[in-house]
Amino acid sequence: MRLSRRALLAATTAATALTSAPPASAAQRRRQTGFERLAADGYTALNGDRVGIVTNPTGVTSDVRHIVDVMHKDNRVNLGAVFGPEHGFRGTAQAGGSEGRYDDPATGLPVYDTYLKSGRPLADIFTASGVDTIVFDIQDVGARFYTYIWTLYDCMEAAQLAGKRFVVLDRPNPVTGREAQGPVLHKEFATFVGRQPISQAHGMTVAELAHLFNGEFLKTPVELDTVRMTGWKRSEFYDASGLPWVPPSPNMPTPDTALVYPGTCLFEGTNLSEGRGTTRPFELLGAEGIDGRWAAEMNQLRLPGVHFREAYFAPVFSKFQGKTIGGVQIHVHDRAAYDPVRTGIALLVTAKKVWSGFAWRSDNWIDKLTGSTRVRTAIDAGAGTDEVVAGWQKELAAFRKVRREYLLYR
Repeated sequence: MRLSRRALLAATTAATALTSAPPASAAQRRRQTGFERLAADGYTALNGDRVGIVTNPTGVTSDVRHIVDVMHKDNRVNLGAVFGPEHGFRGTAQAGGSEGRYDDPATGLPVYDTYLKSGRPLADIFTASGVDTIVFDIQDVGARFYTYIWTLYDCMEAAQLAGKRFVVLDRPNPVTGREAQGPVLHKEFATFVGRQPISQAHGMTVAELAHLFNGEFLKTPVELDTVRMTGWKRSEFYDASGLPWVPPSPNMPTPDTALVYPGTCLFEGTNLSEGRGTTRPFELLGAEGIDGRWAAEMNQLRLPGVHFREAYFAPVFSKFQGKTIGGVQIHVHDRAAYDPVRTGIALLVTAKKVWSGFAWRSDNWIDKLTGSTRVRTAIDAGAGTDEVVAGWQKELAAFRKVRREYLLYR
């Protein structure tokens, strides 16, 4: 019989509430990632199992040592394999790419490629690796369409199929965990940028998402353990964590990028540049033929926490490569007041208004990003920002109610 959401969460939370001895310093006691708590407890949560870890360059300690290197040198843990997501374990691949299967030169460990693999094929990879427990430690950025959370989902499902235990090491949501925002995915639009019906900005950590996935979406729950952080508050942005920022992907260079990304990634679904190929991806938006009218239109809206600057730039790759184009740069001056999803919708509405060349991508990718046809069809029908945002409020309220049951930090 399947456990209820509350019972499942209670059981898995109780199983992983570590009671390790206090760490060496007060600073460490205030703030520790899931990995730091795991290591401080002598890796007892791994039970001496042969371990495989799903990670990428963000899996680092506070002094920027990679956790694979740390674990490989520690005889208290039996690390047998590494599993790389999109962009790869060492992060060398661009969007839509991975590093393939190879042996890591630094450790000699076999590195398996998980990108675009799920279900039984991914379960077979876990089985072939010979590990008993799959560990997940990747820094997320808080948006539904950032693929690492669906790597988490796919790996949980595959681990269950392969009969493996699954352990999630938690890290902060860099744009806070205050609330969920934006439209909720409709299941018929499920892809690797959104497997299940969660909101566009979910406001959760990866450990919380793991419990949500296990309790709501997996047909058969995986044997799940999570190692919480200490010292993290839901209201905090990434700089409060004291942790170094390692770009989770090539076009996520700073926490400022993560702040705007839940809204401006929607421009991947248009013929405008979303700033790839510049030093400010997702903060710079533009196209040939756009001038200062766009920034002026946006500033007239007086959206909370943000200003818009007329900008001109020449991407070195991706859309408009090598061409000088016009557009806007987003300048967030009050992070607490800023709403990235509403701002993203306003940018779409005004771009269509001021630039006659505006078009959606021919494959309607915008529907995959927003989770339904609602945003695209509303904007095409002439709806303003308020009307578009109002269209998803009922579904968002329902998701917020479900989400609340899986929050680990209050």
